[in-house]
Amino acid sequence: MLAGKRSVRVGDQILKEIADLLTHHIRDPRIQGATLTGINCSNDLKNARVYFSIIGGKEEIEKVQSGLDSAKGYIKREISRRINLRYMPQIIFEHDPTLEAGNQIEKLFQKIKLDESKKTK
Repeated sequence: MLAGKRSVRVGDQILKEIADLLTHHIRDPRIQGATLTGINCSNDLKNARVYFSIIGGKEEIEKVQSGLDSAKGYIKREISRRINLRYMPQIIFEHDPTLEAGNQIEKLFQKIKLDESKKTK
């Protein structure tokens, strides 16, 4: 068995449960519009970094971060009820800027396309 395979499987299950909790059980308006983009569990399953993304400025990112941090205890408790693990990983929420970067690149492509269409006319 591969060294990281169990941590990947458990991480995927944890991410699935967190997504379910955020969409169906947690009603905090601060986390509306946030997207979970991935998880990285340590091999010993003691730490889990959950990555989220939101399109917006620094204020929106901080607002979502504070909402997720305030719900962290509830999330850990519910996951420990749903998944049978010896140790419940410490959950750390981190902002993932890749969706914002992709959105900016898409806007640049649209601008280039618009500029080229103006030149050909």
